[in-house]
Amino acid sequence: MEHQPLRHIRDIADVETVPPLLEGRRARLERLAEILERDPGRSFTTLEEIEFVPRRMRGGIRADNSPLTFAYADPVLRASGLGNDTFGEARRFFELSTGEAHHLLCSCVNGRTVKAGPTAKRLRRLATRRPGLWLAYGCAAGFVALPGAMYLFG
Repeated sequence: MEHQPLRHIRDIADVETVPPLLEGRRARLERLAEILERDPGRSFTTLEEIEFVPRRMRGGIRADNSPLTFAYADPVLRASGLGNDTFGEARRFFELSTGEAHHLLCSCVNGRTVKAGPTAKRLRRLATRRPGLWLAYGCAAGFVALPGAMYLFG
């Protein structure tokens, strides 16, 4: 085997560097925020009224052109373990509570579409909080009076 410097190998082969894998909630949420901030005016489809979908089916909710579809298209997030663009997979991978994911992705909170810029800001706020604090924060801020909230937490 002949050893060659990388600069010589690049002349004869396609060489890609492998991005580091993202570990933990904060790094993953910040990565998604980072890629959304590249085009802050881009519109995404929200997930339709998550709270009215039976709990056993909620994990499979998805929508074309959602922020989750955009996340799944990112090779770094996929290499780090994001398996698909569903609500359940997003909760698992980004370590989101049902309430956090609902507030971020549902049409009843955000309307039928969301912009990348404001979504990135929400993700960055979530990244700085410890998991599970959303409900306490939501109660203090008055967010629990969402339509269908009883279906999410009940």
